[in-house]
Amino acid sequence: MQLTVYYDELCVLCAKEIHHYQKQTGSENINFVDITAKNFDAKNEGVDPFLVHKNMHAKKNDGEILTKINAFIAIWEILPKYHWLAKLSKKSAIKKLMDAGYYIFAEVRPYLPKKIRPEDCSDSPYCETHRK
Repeated sequence: MQLTVYYDELCVLCAKEIHHYQKQTGSENINFVDITAKNFDAKNEGVDPFLVHKNMHAKKNDGEILTKINAFIAIWEILPKYHWLAKLSKKSAIKKLMDAGYYIFAEVRPYLPKKIRPEDCSDSPYCETHRK
């Protein structure tokens, strides 16, 4: 595997996007890991248990952790259909816009529909912070 991607299967929009990527040519080079699975251990994976629930994370083979838009760029670099987007997103102005858009999405994401009731994600420290 060239990349491990950590995603939230409970987030309807997040899961839909990841499932789309899983169907693409090149996806066999990506290990997709559901951070809401019962057997997921963030510390064992080398990612912060709180932050991995807050922002998209990916880990390269050399152990480098990528977050937010950088994680998506790493996915796009592996999937041939998205090479153009990876290139485009590296342009300074475009990257700044994408970073801003991701920031807004990350702030809104806890309030988006979940596949199950929010109280069912009680193992997630991030869900816990937005339950009140």
